[in-house]
Amino acid sequence: MTRVRDLSEEQILERIVPLLPKGSATLLGPGDDAAVLAAPDGRFVVSTDVLVEDRHFRTRWSTGYDVGRRAAAQNLADIAAMGARPTALVASLVVPGDTELDWVTGLARGLADGCAPAGAGAVGGDLSGGPCLVVSITVHGDLEGRAPVLRSGARPGDVVAHAGVRGWSAAGLALLEAGLVRAPLSPAPLEVSDGVLLEDAWERLVAAYLRPDPPLAAGVAAAEAGATAMLDLSDGLLRDAGRVARASGVRIDLDPEAFAADREALRSAARAVAAATGLGDPGWGPGKADIDGLIGAWIWAGGEDHGLLATFPAGTPLPAGWTAVGQVEDAGADPRDLDPPVTIGGKTPDTASGWDHFAP
Repeated sequence: MTRVRDLSEEQILERIVPLLPKGSATLLGPGDDAAVLAAPDGRFVVSTDVLVEDRHFRTRWSTGYDVGRRAAAQNLADIAAMGARPTALVASLVVPGDTELDWVTGLARGLADGCAPAGAGAVGGDLSGGPCLVVSITVHGDLEGRAPVLRSGARPGDVVAHAGVRGWSAAGLALLEAGLVRAPLSPAPLEVSDGVLLEDAWERLVAAYLRPDPPLAAGVAAAEAGATAMLDLSDGLLRDAGRVARASGVRIDLDPEAFAADREALRSAARAVAAATGLGDPGWGPGKADIDGLIGAWIWAGGEDHGLLATFPAGTPLPAGWTAVGQVEDAGADPRDLDPPVTIGGKTPDTASGWDHFAP
């Protein structure tokens, strides 16, 4: 088994670079001191993010491919949330010497597959040794002549809409932490225990955690439809909606009946996690309240689905993939009226805390 310490940096790069996508905006890719990208709009959108081993991913769950997919997804979603089209990313990687080379090349393949839906390129980066795995991504995007969609544009009367899935990533992590699913995922049906096969729904939830699939095209569609505000849902619906509300000086009221399809997708996992973690009466198993409570926590506070939340003027036909989930309301003249900035059915949520990966 070849490990990183067995090869020079140049030899490792020789294995990685051919796996990376070029992208339609790339004029000069890896090989020189810097890449060259086309920027026909005259502006470009840029964002950066980092994933740290045992903070944002665990290697006993995540293959290099998984981490590459996740790194691409969370960065590309930030560009889409501005109403821009992702064009290129650069990746910096810190790798311990005993890391298997297959993990690193898997990361490159994951980046490539994550970039493919957007047609973005992976055009360079840096490679270094270190005590733990760290993946840092900087991503660029093209507004294509559109104005950027900011968090601060929501106005009273606007419709709040969502694109993507809700609570799936949090549920997938809960299944892993409860020991109900073994990972890395396999293309074959997974045996959970004693011949019991993993439910298809569970596998989709775990995949949503390991390999998020953000609705990248929905960002451009929202911008073209006249979205007044938008952001990537990385830290939980309540927390991120609160950021829009505070930036815009409004209150957001979310529909308690929203996300019905997601709730059904989560129910089997919630029942299993509640039972595995000892919720409910030990003699009877988890009760309905425990299951509904878990589903609610995943929906309202679960993070890292990387869906999009946007506001649209009343009466605007929502683009494909978008669903109305709430309303923007006047917060009043007093800034204290913004406490809380987000309500659910007109009521203060039990908690507005986000879901931040897992404890280090």
